[in-house]
Amino acid sequence: MRLKTCCAATACVAALFATPAAWAATPVATYPDAAASDPAKLGWMVGSPPSPDRMLRFDDGSYFRFPALRWSVAHFRQLMPTVNVSRGLGVPAALPRALRSDIDALQFQPLGSGQPMSWQQSLAANYTDGIVVLHRGKVVYERYFGVLKPEGQHAAMSVTKSFIGTLAAMLVAEGRLDPERRVADYVPELAASAFGSATVRQLMDMTTGIRFSEDYADPNAEVWAHAAAGSPLPKPVDYTGPRSYYAFLQTVQPQGMHGAAFGYRTANTDALGWVLARVSGQSVADLLAERIWSKLGAEQDAYMSVDSTGTPFAGGGLNLGLRDMARFGEMVRNGGVFQGRRILPAAAVADIQRGGDKAAFAQAGYSQLPGWSYRNMWWVTHNSHGAFAARGVHGQTIYIDPKAEMVIARFASHPVAGNAANDATSLPAYQTLALHLMGCSKAP
Repeated sequence: MRLKTCCAATACVAALFATPAAWAATPVATYPDAAASDPAKLGWMVGSPPSPDRMLRFDDGSYFRFPALRWSVAHFRQLMPTVNVSRGLGVPAALPRALRSDIDALQFQPLGSGQPMSWQQSLAANYTDGIVVLHRGKVVYERYFGVLKPEGQHAAMSVTKSFIGTLAAMLVAEGRLDPERRVADYVPELAASAFGSATVRQLMDMTTGIRFSEDYADPNAEVWAHAAAGSPLPKPVDYTGPRSYYAFLQTVQPQGMHGAAFGYRTANTDALGWVLARVSGQSVADLLAERIWSKLGAEQDAYMSVDSTGTPFAGGGLNLGLRDMARFGEMVRNGGVFQGRRILPAAAVADIQRGGDKAAFAQAGYSQLPGWSYRNMWWVTHNSHGAFAARGVHGQTIYIDPKAEMVIARFASHPVAGNAANDATSLPAYQTLALHLMGCSKAP
């Protein structure tokens, strides 16, 4: 169909950064493993020009077919329009290093498995592109694989949502954004859409009652219309749908009751991004740069993918350096302070850590995340360590364990989009490492 053809090249950029069950259901065994799919060994985009069988393009969707996506996630800026997120002109904040040699051999039990796995084995199992572990603010572990280098940038995918949610929590703590006001009060253009009658809090916690299916197997799912609207590519001559993220949001229809249940839908974050832009007078990219990125001592600028009107993709368009993502996580772990400088209000971080409505979250049916909740676009475990996380498809993660004083930042390119495909080997690995760094052995 013409709609699907229009957006196929951008579906994973514009909307597949969510967590759909349909993608998670594909057996991992059908894909080449991490070694066989290593993008450096496969030689994607090498040469001037690359050979036809190693050439990847944005307009035909070849860039996001596995295993090619393992190259693309570290090179999105070469393939699509983006906007900068400036780190400012200051000197990067140093990350102290105290590298440990006892982590690779650490053993843990994957969920639902009778066989132990080592930390090092888990990195390959999850198609890890890069991982940094901070303990008490020091780098204790750092690895890169494939084509990702320390100076490189990688797609954060839906980890982007947690950055947007953090900005919203910051404005709430500052009194600039009222979470109990209706979305339409801030963005009148959304009054006739399903978002108009929702509160900002319901956007922030994804408890809106909206009709937005992210079932990619269904050609009529709203995710395809969202992707088509956000695509910066020229539309077919007979295309009559919305032509930007903002235009698409105005078409979203109601389904269910606001506040009744958690439902993970990327459109919520795009709508929140519009609210933030209206309240601040800045795009979310500029707001992120001014309020966080330029104050964090980041090593690199970040960037965001944009639609044809230049609107940043709030739902999943952020790309950044791995160490900088770890810096952000460390700042959040420390209650909004990084290396002595307050960046976020303490109240904003405390609100994230409290978590959301666990009963509402349970209705979403995440079998591997019992007892969790969702608050300010962060995933909150409610375990004994108070751990919480930013999560993105294909394995992107910021995992913060306050009790263990640990932050894990990971980029990955798992062939299956949904986190359910790697949670079984990721979550117990993170918990085991936390205990190891604390010098104890009891599971959280």
